[in-house]
Amino acid sequence: MKATLLFLLTFVTFCVAAQNQPSAAPAIPMYGESITLEKAKKLVAAAEAFAVGKQWPIAVAIVDTGGNLVMLVTMDNTQRASIDIAIGKAKTANNFKRPTKALEDVIAGGGAGLRILAVPGLFPIEGGEPIYANGKIVGAIGVSGMSAVQDEEVVKAALAATK
Repeated sequence: MKATLLFLLTFVTFCVAAQNQPSAAPAIPMYGESITLEKAKKLVAAAEAFAVGKQWPIAVAIVDTGGNLVMLVTMDNTQRASIDIAIGKAKTANNFKRPTKALEDVIAGGGAGLRILAVPGLFPIEGGEPIYANGKIVGAIGVSGMSAVQDEEVVKAALAATK
């Protein structure tokens, strides 16, 4: 009960902080049907191809709308910590219905936004993005292994290649 109350307070604080940003935030999207294994395989293949071209050892995680792992690929020589981080980024992007970079930015702003750090399992680090189909979230992708900015490059390349 206490954890649920803390989560709700943190989530409301995050939503209020997001609404107080200078630019108007888009409406929060709805969840659709969960991502298929076929689509997850295409995303992972595109992410892997981009990373191989850059010689970046990464882990790529795809989760469904429930935050459940659908697919995980860890390239050779990827640091082991990247496995949990990639999964965490994907779950965070899915569960908060926004890129993990948005959460990172709220925290960087300080103030009330720091309360979001109390959410268990939160990975507010660039490199996680929701996956959309027909304007609805069908899951999320998370990448880890390089810098957060480079992880995000892989995510963007995978999403662009599979549109």
